[in-house]
Amino acid sequence: MRTALVLRRAGAAIAALGVCAALTSTQAQAQAGPAPTSHDVITPSTKFYVDRHSKAAGQALTDLRNGDLGNAANMARLASWPQSKWFTEGTPAEVRAEVTTLTRKARAAGTTPVMVAYNVPGRDCTQYSSGGAASSAAYRQWVDAFATGIGDSKAVVIVEPDGLALLPSDCSPTTDPTGELTATRLADLAYAVKTLKSKPRAAVYLDAGNVQWRHVGDMAQRLLDSGVELGDGFALNVSNTHPTDHNARYGAWIAKCMWFATKGPDWARGHADWCANQYYSSAAPNDGTPGGSVSSTDPATWRWTDAWFDQNTGTPPAGELEHFVIDTSRNGLGAWTPPPGKYSGDAEPWCNAPGRGIGPRPTADTGNPLADAYLWIKVPGESDGSCTRNTGGSIDPEYGIVDPPAGTWWPDYVHGLARQAAPRLTFNR
Repeated sequence: MRTALVLRRAGAAIAALGVCAALTSTQAQAQAGPAPTSHDVITPSTKFYVDRHSKAAGQALTDLRNGDLGNAANMARLASWPQSKWFTEGTPAEVRAEVTTLTRKARAAGTTPVMVAYNVPGRDCTQYSSGGAASSAAYRQWVDAFATGIGDSKAVVIVEPDGLALLPSDCSPTTDPTGELTATRLADLAYAVKTLKSKPRAAVYLDAGNVQWRHVGDMAQRLLDSGVELGDGFALNVSNTHPTDHNARYGAWIAKCMWFATKGPDWARGHADWCANQYYSSAAPNDGTPGGSVSSTDPATWRWTDAWFDQNTGTPPAGELEHFVIDTSRNGLGAWTPPPGKYSGDAEPWCNAPGRGIGPRPTADTGNPLADAYLWIKVPGESDGSCTRNTGGSIDPEYGIVDPPAGTWWPDYVHGLARQAAPRLTFNR
């Protein structure tokens, strides 16, 4: 009796995994007609590519075989939603072939793939996700091949998560004493954005960290220095858990700050560093003069940041603000706050944050004129690395184990994310 029940439910879950195939096959005619311009890549009706053979789909089948019907159903629901594909290594020929394969599958399904280019030299300051191309020249050849793989297909590309928020000059006092490595990084990012954007149906977003990292003005200037204007905007919250509305607010401030420093009043030109930021409060000037910074991460103080931008930028002309996308793959319950007093140093709240949940579903219909899409850029279920919470050991005290290496599929973690999804996971219809 029990076996029959398992088999019946297994069949239902496996059938659910095929929902995307049935849907996308009927959507294949949706892109018929004149070829769209680059500005038409993401519209409110855009459908993003779903990989029917994703890690979540495989986990659903594994859970079914183990008789774990609750987790199997959740994994089937998870697998029905679009997730990004990360390209992190390989020769130029290999990445060209892999990108070509993905774009062809998406095109046949009438959908748009979301891809992540993650191979910049010296990435992640030799930390959990260290690696990258051997040199700037090698990286540029890899980017050229990536772009060739896209061809004239539609694609959304997120360029180098953490590559701009974690420059070589940020790694340590001795990593880049002359500034040459940082200058090369900025030039490489600009090259990547320009090259990928040269493809007629590519939407390209340069990663810009998250709301609790770089100050607004600092990130605005970094984006300007690395050619953000050559693409479609920037990406926020990749692999992080901060709330969607907090990142949207941060993104709007960055967009206005870039406008302020490049197209705003003459006295402001070149001064992104004057912009108010997410740590700005009533204790800082609010009279149009260069603003100060007060250490506060309480969103209740952000009204002063809003007031500064209202006073100094007003409402810029339509079309003059950069747009952004937000990663909502793990932010359903917001950021993790370590228990008071548990850790003496950096508890790495971004790293495999415990007790989190999958966030808002991927969509291009955000209702926010500057937010082009909410995307699952970080693949839910992939580890951030072997976090130790700076305890000096190898064990992650939040889980009592050695966390899997960065990018490794972690079944227990993804099961938790799915169970605690907010809003609750449903099938993508």
